Amino acid sequence: MTGSEESPSFRLAYVPGVTPSKWVRIWNERLPDVPLTLLAVSVAEAFAVLRGGDADAGFVRLPVDGTDLSAIPLYTETTVVVVPNDHVVAAVDEVTAEDLADDIVLHPLDDTLDWEHPPGRPAIERPATTEDAIELVAAGVGLLVVPQSLARLHHRKDLTYRPVTDAPESRVALSWPEDRTTDLVEDFIGIVRGRTVNSTRGRSTAQSQPKSKGSDKADKGAARRKPAAGRATGKPTGKSPRTGSGAPKGTKRGKPRRRS
Repeated sequence: MTGSEESPSFRLAYVPGVTPSKWVRIWNERLPDVPLTLLAVSVAEAFAVLRGGDADAGFVRLPVDGTDLSAIPLYTETTVVVVPNDHVVAAVDEVTAEDLADDIVLHPLDDTLDWEHPPGRPAIERPATTEDAIELVAAGVGLLVVPQSLARLHHRKDLTYRPVTDAPESRVALSWPEDRTTDLVEDFIGIVRGRTVNSTRGRSTAQSQPKSKGSDKADKGAARRKPAAGRATGKPTGKSPRTGSGAPKGTKRGKPRRRS
């Protein structure tokens, strides 16, 4: 017996800056019998990983190249400029691209922003990665404009960042090969789109059963409480109950008119 059919699994790729933990947690709650494996990939290799079958779906940055991959846009990120703490930009709340005209602005090879005209003055060489560019900013070589999640990912105590109001924005999407839209992919799409357990396709519909059990317990609890109410009123006596009487012994020789 081989394991692929006996033990299904789901492989999820994600690019730097994306935090998939919220969706993974929901997956584990709804489909505990299907392990989910995370695969960290670079922006440049994300689409090749999906096409090559190394991942069933992935969080990528738009645009998606080609028409063989489906994509659901999820959110758009704020674009920020990363600067040393003592830079003049650190003293303001936000800047424009024009405000960076006199600074060297690094433009790494893995840049995710679609610039028509990058701001600032170009560096002599382009850093290979965003991580390399962050190191250069810390060394005082230049500034870096990136999606806010990447600024957080590469956070350093000696650096800070501020929004760039007129810069291109980066959009994050869930993508997968169109011809491999499996039931598990549909399950994950439902989680990402915020569908409830009852509305999600596939195995997750079976996870709604615990709610029914909870309802049964509530009904049984209510049934147990009904006899208690009967005992509180005592056995039928054929007489109309007096207002304020607590129990038969309390009404045997009491004088209600003396009670305050």
